[in-house]
Amino acid sequence: MEFVIILFIVLFVVLYRKSEGESVYKFLVNNVEDAYDRYAPYSFKVVREKCKEMGLEYTTKQYTMQVIIFAALALVISYLYFYNVIITLIYVVITVSIIPYLAYLRCKRVYSEFIFEQVQVYVTNTIMEFSVTQSFVKALEGVYASGVVEDPVKTDIKIMIDLAYHNGDVGESIDYMNAKYDYYMVRNMHQLFLQITREGARDTTRTLDNMLLDIDELVEGVYRDRIERQSFHKQFITFGVLLYLMIMLVQVLLGKDTYIELVSNNILIQIALHIIVLVNSYFLLSGEKYYNENVGAE
Repeated sequence: MEFVIILFIVLFVVLYRKSEGESVYKFLVNNVEDAYDRYAPYSFKVVREKCKEMGLEYTTKQYTMQVIIFAALALVISYLYFYNVIITLIYVVITVSIIPYLAYLRCKRVYSEFIFEQVQVYVTNTIMEFSVTQSFVKALEGVYASGVVEDPVKTDIKIMIDLAYHNGDVGESIDYMNAKYDYYMVRNMHQLFLQITREGARDTTRTLDNMLLDIDELVEGVYRDRIERQSFHKQFITFGVLLYLMIMLVQVLLGKDTYIELVSNNILIQIALHIIVLVNSYFLLSGEKYYNENVGAE
């Protein structure tokens, strides 16, 4: 542990000398943000920018706390497994380096939930506008002018309107929106309006009312699913961390000194422990990826 303390002191001194009078904290933050801007994929930049706009992106302080918590957990868990400072530091660095990936997954989930909400607003308001105007394009213009939807959906509605006027038909507009937002409620609504536009106006009040009811039920189910998934996610993370700490039970059964001797003198046991740590880490990352990517929109 003396080696770890000395390493941190040396790192602090180096960073301080490079910071040219700037606080070490700000120096670190600025360098991390520069790295994000330089190397992050375009898709991450887009969703992260939208998260910032909505006020749902983590603050610098929250990210700093996340780094501290992850580093501390990795430090404790890896040291309990191997009682080796070098291996512990390697696992700490690897664990902290995963944080940008987790941030990307979280931003994708927040962005996906935002898009679903905007699509639901688009569909609901288009149906209500159509019940008044009896014209799909006029309904789109009403939704666009009302300001109830935000970008990128708002911009896509404007593209739909322009395509409809340019072609004299709503077919390409509908194809564009269906490809952009592949949701069940979007496809159903567009199919109905396509039939009405091409086959002539009919008394669609009952059909539209039923569609609104279906959308309400769908949205209710989605929000219920999100609550259940959040609860399960907390339990999943707790279970995953506890799996790491099962090594403490092994040490209690064998005795700490006996365990350290086995780990130090047997390369096969070391390899087995690395496999256990990596498999459990993969299990946690896979669960985190599933939770953030499969948001259960429909």
